[in-house]
Amino acid sequence: MLKGFKEFVMRGNVVDLAVAVVIGAAFGLVVSSVVNNLINPLIAAIFGKPDISGVLTFTINNAEFSIGAILQAGLNFLFVAAAVYFVIVMPLNKLAERRARGQEPEPDPLTTEQELLTEIRDLLRSRSV
Repeated sequence: MLKGFKEFVMRGNVVDLAVAVVIGAAFGLVVSSVVNNLINPLIAAIFGKPDISGVLTFTINNAEFSIGAILQAGLNFLFVAAAVYFVIVMPLNKLAERRARGQEPEPDPLTTEQELLTEIRDLLRSRSV
């Protein structure tokens, strides 16, 4: 039972997943910092409020509606998605393309007839030299 658990934990994908979670959390902090310290101040300068969550807020029968909060959550999602795409996904895709260009597909294995013809060719070359 412990041996199976050890194999599971030592598998590459579990370690990769743990690293991804840690890096994802750190990256989330970076994106949150950009949103809180760059984007939200720009919005505050335009709308006069610290973020757009307070924009388009109204109350009907003591129920408070906030269109701005929905917009803020959508913008935060777009910022995170854009940052992940442009900082992680796009560079990794370019790297994969470069690696794929450098590799040629492996040729199909030779048939026995082709192997014999190759041996004959090589023997004829060696005798002519």
